[in-house]
Amino acid sequence: MRTVLNFNEKWSFAKNVSEAQSVLDPQWETVNLPHTWNAEDGMDGGNDYFRGTCCYVKAFAKADLPAGEEYYLELLGANSSADVYLNGKHLAHHDGGYSTWRVNLTAEIGEDNILSVLVDNAPNDRVYPQMADFTFYGGLYRNVNLIAVNKTHFDLDYYGGPGIAVTPVMNGADCNVDVAVYVTDLAEGDQIRYTLTDADGKTVGEWGGNDPKASFVLPNAHLWNGRKDPYLYTASAVILRGEEEIDAVCTRFGCRSFEIDPERGFILNGEEYPLRGVSRHQDRWGVGNALLPEHHEEDMDLIMEVGSTTIRLAHYQHDQYFYDLCDEKGLVLWAEIPYISNHMPTGRENTISQMKELITQNYNHPSIVVWGLSNEITMSGAKDPDLLENHHILNDLVHEMDRTRLTTMACVSMCDINEEYVQIPDVVSYNHYFGWYGGNTDMNGPWFDDFHAKFPNKPIGVSEYGCEALNWHTSDPRQGDYTEEYQAYYHEELIKQLYTRPYLWATHVWNMFDFGADARAEGGENGQNHKGLVTMDRKYKKDSFYAYKAWLSDDPFVHLCGKRYVDRVEDVTKVTVYSNLPEVELFVNGESIGKQTSDNHFFYFQVKNVGESTLKAVAGDCTDQSTLRKVDQPNPDYVLKEVGAVLNWFDITQPEGRFSLNDTLEDIMATFRGKLWFTKLAAKMMKGLGNKEGAGGFNMQSEGIRKMMGGFTVLRLTTLVGAMNIKFTKEELLKMNRQLNRIKKPKKK
Repeated sequence: MRTVLNFNEKWSFAKNVSEAQSVLDPQWETVNLPHTWNAEDGMDGGNDYFRGTCCYVKAFAKADLPAGEEYYLELLGANSSADVYLNGKHLAHHDGGYSTWRVNLTAEIGEDNILSVLVDNAPNDRVYPQMADFTFYGGLYRNVNLIAVNKTHFDLDYYGGPGIAVTPVMNGADCNVDVAVYVTDLAEGDQIRYTLTDADGKTVGEWGGNDPKASFVLPNAHLWNGRKDPYLYTASAVILRGEEEIDAVCTRFGCRSFEIDPERGFILNGEEYPLRGVSRHQDRWGVGNALLPEHHEEDMDLIMEVGSTTIRLAHYQHDQYFYDLCDEKGLVLWAEIPYISNHMPTGRENTISQMKELITQNYNHPSIVVWGLSNEITMSGAKDPDLLENHHILNDLVHEMDRTRLTTMACVSMCDINEEYVQIPDVVSYNHYFGWYGGNTDMNGPWFDDFHAKFPNKPIGVSEYGCEALNWHTSDPRQGDYTEEYQAYYHEELIKQLYTRPYLWATHVWNMFDFGADARAEGGENGQNHKGLVTMDRKYKKDSFYAYKAWLSDDPFVHLCGKRYVDRVEDVTKVTVYSNLPEVELFVNGESIGKQTSDNHFFYFQVKNVGESTLKAVAGDCTDQSTLRKVDQPNPDYVLKEVGAVLNWFDITQPEGRFSLNDTLEDIMATFRGKLWFTKLAAKMMKGLGNKEGAGGFNMQSEGIRKMMGGFTVLRLTTLVGAMNIKFTKEELLKMNRQLNRIKKPKKK
């Protein structure tokens, strides 16, 4: 029988080593896996985290290994390319940092052995991802195992798969279950015994023979029914040689049907089941991507608490342990490969191999309903013939490998809905940030209505939407201020628009957790994307977390917003409360100031701000408390100070009745002089890009771009275009501000 030996302990590690080692160096660091060399520099800003080749070395003796005729090294994640050497001989190379792969060590194992793994996360032009808004942590960041097996065994070579594939298809109340196994060197006379068991371990189907396929019928099958009832069966297969068990594999599966309807959205087991949830990146503060089981479990607990019914596992294959948790908890998944942002003509082979690995390794998970082809891949345009062909190849490949699921992809906001590219997958979603990256929050719902009206038979969803928030606070939240209050306002507005449109097949908040993006320099804490509903260390749930909990969770609760916003200057201040209960009463220093009901779970109270007050919100049996304090001057600790910024919005002169860098392009361009001024600025930006057509492939003349940019303040626009290497000095910005100060604002009617 196969034996799996964990190989995580006592590796020697050295950074920036490009040659495999065949001896242990006592000067090298000793590490245990999972491990990444970017746990600190991958999230501290500056876009200077180490990207290169590092070496892991482990000594082992054959005498310490379990008995076996063949030995495989199993690597569950080595980012992003890796080479395996045993006793100085190169055995394998792998491109793709997020999937399982295995190496047969048998021929080179001696009595005493030195195993070397070179791992490389350096930039190249063939392995995805290469351009994206997250850190590409390097390392052996998931488990490494050694597997001992008989020469006859269930396959360990084909794209890292489990050697068993289960296809359950509902037929009325019954479920037809096809089981296929993949066997290496099956000997004459060997038999395969198949067994199906229910969640209690009771046998519900059994068959034996030498056929690598078996079919069963489960009458009145117990359904895998999302969060309501995530029931799981188990399929197992054993190779028998006489009475001896040679090898065994098993997998859990679920019996369920689903469809995605362009009018009714997602339908699970014949009933409408709205997919409303979040996206997830796998890293966290101080750990990077080298997660332990307890980290995955904490993430799952938080996602369950907020009430999500779905997760988009972005932008790559996640740990098998997390897929297992999703099966157990009933979360419906979007799983995808990291074909993202920048199409590389030399990367086609890698998109195909990563897709084959994703599907082969995850085929049995009932939680997965769609395979994602790409994310925002048309950043440089959607008409590239090679890009289109690559997507058609992937789409056909998915349908060939899995006839039970659908394909999807996440389109960048500026991609025109009439592009051929948009029609390739079965269903499609868009990443929109109206209200954060320009535009206004009220543009989101109508945009999807327009798409739905033009393509009524194409299911449309929301793959990303969100805005950033740190520990900054204001009573006058504005787009781009990075305050917790604006994030809460933004999500209130988006919830009301998106959750009342049942035709949206799925909506995924970007993001559940803040995550590492070392190139970012926004919000006053560089190196992270702060769009999470929860901080990167998982210690603080932002107010917006509770806005979603109010709509999605059935567990009664009440939440007072603004707990970190204590000091306020106004005499009367707005206090927001979220609850999934119908009525909330607010007490100030023990005295009720009234009750409110709400049909959207958001409650707003006007509270007199005098001295220091204790606030208490009551909804049913639930309570929550916070503190309010009257101050004469704004607390400077609440005001954003950008780290490394040239200017901050509050440093800019703003004469009464005149424009400044803090005004939006929409308002400025509503005047004749303002339009002339912006024409000159746009010309400078286009010259800096060296592209007369657009920025990063975006058509600067398109209506969608103009609407989105209209919501930007000039200062915010100059900050964002810095990512395209269009830099403005402090002197240039101050000169621009003086020019704007000379332009009068229109008189309000």
